Amino acid sequence: MAQEWYKVDNVAKVFLATNTRRDPRVFRISCTLQEQIDPELLNEALRVTAPEWPQFQVTLHRGLFWHYFESTDQLPTCHPEDKAPCAPLYVPERRNRLIYRVTYFGSRINLEMFHALTDGNGGFLFLKSIVRNYLALVHPAEMQDVPTPNSASAAALEQDSFRNFYGATKREGKAPKLPNAYHLRGKRLPYDQLQFFEGHLSAKEVLARAHELGVSLTSYLGASLMLAIYAEMPALERSKPIAISLPVNLRNYYPSETARNFFNSVYVILTLTETDTMQTAAAAFDAQLKEALLPENIKAQMDEYEKLEHVPGIRPVPLVVKNLTVKFFTALEKKHVTAVISNMGRVTLPDAMKPYIKQFAAFSSCEDLFTCVASYGDDLVLGTASSHRSTNVLRRLYRGFAEAGLQVTLYATEVEK
Repeated sequence: MAQEWYKVDNVAKVFLATNTRRDPRVFRISCTLQEQIDPELLNEALRVTAPEWPQFQVTLHRGLFWHYFESTDQLPTCHPEDKAPCAPLYVPERRNRLIYRVTYFGSRINLEMFHALTDGNGGFLFLKSIVRNYLALVHPAEMQDVPTPNSASAAALEQDSFRNFYGATKREGKAPKLPNAYHLRGKRLPYDQLQFFEGHLSAKEVLARAHELGVSLTSYLGASLMLAIYAEMPALERSKPIAISLPVNLRNYYPSETARNFFNSVYVILTLTETDTMQTAAAAFDAQLKEALLPENIKAQMDEYEKLEHVPGIRPVPLVVKNLTVKFFTALEKKHVTAVISNMGRVTLPDAMKPYIKQFAAFSSCEDLFTCVASYGDDLVLGTASSHRSTNVLRRLYRGFAEAGLQVTLYATEVEK
């Protein structure tokens, strides 16, 4: 049984203070099956799944000093997909309602969640539970021995792991100062729109190419994006560094099973020149990323982020003042970021489920350019959200993949320009 109410975590406070009409801080994870969705059975699956994840069956409320979640008896229901991906979830007309939605289109199930509720890891576990319970209704004989992905206790799933693992670690020396990074130029899409691009590559081909270069898959994709951005930079701005922000799942560094937010971001920052090639850019990207991902650096960064919660006198400061402060520092942080790549990794499933699943994909709303990476089987999917009218950077990115001999399939949503 979930507790009646609890405070939001540290990352959630940032999402709550900085969500906008263009970036409502919503992410989408979708699963495409091999057969058409039956809405009635999907609703029944949701009713079965909701009690398994009580920490998601909450409404969000604003207190004098903090936001907090409150348990609710509302049951989730699915609807046909009728909105653009990552449409707002925490808006006045949706107050006192669940802050996630489940929609379907053809053979695809979409789970969209307000990022204050959880991160991509928690979202994937929740979606896999929904899909597992749906398939158990459609194919009961084949699914009877398939366990739920939710194996942790309610207390473990609800844990605020930022607070639980805070150790007041001190860095040796000062944290490196981040430079102001290059920002993509050009007009934005009107009406606070985002355009979404879904690129499909062969995971085996991409890994082979990365291994040829002696780098990780993430480094290969990050360097490819950097080179595409550099090619579109005005000549007078090519001396500016390009900075890629990469969210890191802290569960890989701490023994946490929380379904709440538990991630930090690291940065790879390179100043490219006309002489740089994929070989040089990928090697430089990989070296920086490996350094940033060292356990001692990740833990020191996490503690630096969390220590503000432990400063005396912070708690009684009114929420409106806290939100203004968070907005200010978030605006400063954005100066150091050109684009974001979030590698959610390989989606794993029990063998009994695999014949019924075609693919997974993920997207996140943003103010600029944000790519989510997920793979299932040999299907590597890049889900990119962009606020820009121009698609030149992404054209160059995928042209580069094709020139490297990779098989590419690309889809895009329609927008008003």
